[in-house]
Amino acid sequence: MDLSQFLGRSPGPFDGLIGLTLTSADTTRVEAALPVTPDLLQGHGIVHGGVYCSAIETTTSIGASLRAGLDRQVVGISNRTQFLRATSGGTLTIVATLNSDDDGRYLWDAEITDDQTRKVAVGQVQLLRLEKPTPTP
Repeated sequence: MDLSQFLGRSPGPFDGLIGLTLTSADTTRVEAALPVTPDLLQGHGIVHGGVYCSAIETTTSIGASLRAGLDRQVVGISNRTQFLRATSGGTLTIVATLNSDDDGRYLWDAEITDDQTRKVAVGQVQLLRLEKPTPTP
């Protein structure tokens, strides 16, 4: 599967809104970059926690979609994100890796680091591959 058309781009409209771009992706690992802009900060001047949740959801969903096949639909059923360190600038790196594949139930781990490679958030997302609809006669 040739993913070169997706690299260096935002995978979806929301991701474009926050500035997330894919840097690499396959069926077991997805990497993305997210420049911190003033629009991503909450009232105290640090990155809003929802940004971390969103970046983790996006990268793990892309990995699960690639694993299931792009002709299949994958939905997230759980997103657990822990915030470890506040940050207010630079570029964040998101790396998502496959933890387990149990016949269409995928568990992915993700880690977000700052410019100094310090962990700022970690998360785990469980996703479910939906069955293809049965054609009606």
